[in-house]
Amino acid sequence: MTSGETTKAGRREWLGLAVLALPTFLVSFDIFVLLLALPQLSADLGADSNEQLWIMDIYGFLLAGFLLTMGTLGDRIGRRKLLLIGATVFGVASATAAFSTSPEMLIAARALLGVAGATLAPSTLALISTMFRDDKQRAGAIGIWGGMFTLGAIIGPILGGFMLQTFWWGSVFLLGIPAMVLLLVAGPAVLPEFRDTKAGRVDLPSVALSLAGILPLIYGVKELARAGWEPLPLAAVLVGLLFGTLFIRRQRRLSDPLVDLSLFSNGSFSATLGGMLTYSLVGGATMLFATQFFQLVGGLSTLESGLAMLPGMAAATVAFAITPGLATKVRPAFLIAGGLLGTVICMIVFTTTSSVTTLVVGFAVFSFCGAPMVALGTNLVIANAPMEKAGSAGSLAQMCNEFGSALGIALVGTIGSAVYRNQIDGSVPADAPAGVADAARDSLAGAAAAVSDAPERLRAAVLAPAQEAFTSSLHAVTGIGAVLLAAVALLIVTKLRHVPPVGQEAPAAEDAPEAAAAEATSETAPEAASEVSADERRPEVAKV
Repeated sequence: MTSGETTKAGRREWLGLAVLALPTFLVSFDIFVLLLALPQLSADLGADSNEQLWIMDIYGFLLAGFLLTMGTLGDRIGRRKLLLIGATVFGVASATAAFSTSPEMLIAARALLGVAGATLAPSTLALISTMFRDDKQRAGAIGIWGGMFTLGAIIGPILGGFMLQTFWWGSVFLLGIPAMVLLLVAGPAVLPEFRDTKAGRVDLPSVALSLAGILPLIYGVKELARAGWEPLPLAAVLVGLLFGTLFIRRQRRLSDPLVDLSLFSNGSFSATLGGMLTYSLVGGATMLFATQFFQLVGGLSTLESGLAMLPGMAAATVAFAITPGLATKVRPAFLIAGGLLGTVICMIVFTTTSSVTTLVVGFAVFSFCGAPMVALGTNLVIANAPMEKAGSAGSLAQMCNEFGSALGIALVGTIGSAVYRNQIDGSVPADAPAGVADAARDSLAGAAAAVSDAPERLRAAVLAPAQEAFTSSLHAVTGIGAVLLAAVALLIVTKLRHVPPVGQEAPAAEDAPEAAAAEATSETAPEAASEVSADERRPEVAKV
């Protein structure tokens, strides 16, 4: 089916997209404003360090944990219905968080926000696939949808900072309530309803297994990144992997599974998800080390470090806006891979730099070049899933983004920490106090804290080798990232080269016998067969 044969979206659909932009914006906005509010609310509520960690992390844990369940639930009970339920709960939880009187109350409210947030992204993506059947329009709509995430990251610190200076810390949570009210009022008028009438009931054991797999795994990965190879987070990772294995085995036996594993038989679908996961992995690790470099080596304040990341967020927003137009003229494989090669060049530059300015500019270029992987990748995932599975596909795309960042911080970050400790060993002055020496060998942040009140001579003697070691760890992390992204670029070109530009029909075999012969003899022949099968379920599946 070509673009011309589909029904183009009209005014109602574009108004619907504007309404869908509200929850998309708030998901990222809510994360960034809390970073600014944490010091004030911790002092007001008397939250200790452990409670502060749970206030920060519980939202992301439950958001990631419930994505798969909510994506499939929307396909079954109705995507608009689930979105409106989630918006209601999000608004109530926001008010509860704003007026919390204890750390425990705020943690519970944040947990409820995470569960509600898990309904938003899969529902909005699935509704976009329902509303925008034209290939070009759908690509543009998903580009706008993705841009709202980065826009939230830009506006969050600015608006949040103003609210915190003018009102009390709870005011930042109230910002989301008017948007949710507008969604509840306008949603029924401009958003269509869609549900899979042939789907059975949600398999509750599968829901339990998915949560038992995802939650310990996310917790373990984050704690390994924060505390190192401790027994508890390592055990959590192993428990998560065990239940994840049981979850996959159960899905294979069910006639109506929570996650349709047959989606992964489509090579385009699997390769795109793998690319999104890897890009998020590299981006998360790079951001972690870059922000630490800004503060601990470059001497920037926390606020200045946050502002240093804004050019990258702005560049990504621009790229999300222009990528759909470019995708109508250039094959997605070449557009995505070309952008990834740009990110590889940035990472190679990072392996030799010790300049804050170079990192700021380079991260902006990195974000701009990587945007096609996210924008077109999300579009490919949705397009290569049957219409009735769009919610489930959308939740998988979001899982890659959520889990990839945490995994990158844990795995690649651990390698960077090992490089730091290997280089710092033997570089700490022999006359440094034992406590200072141990802190310096553990991390640059530990070294800076340990010598904050020390004499200038000792400070310089400890910090200089520690900063040099950390710079080496940044170089190692970005070098690993360059290799991983180059591999993803090659994978994307190999697996997606048959996908035409957005809105264009793939050439028929009789019109392009040489291309057909090459495809038949290539290693992707089984993939092509699976896509033909998928095509019988959904005409648009072979296109972006």
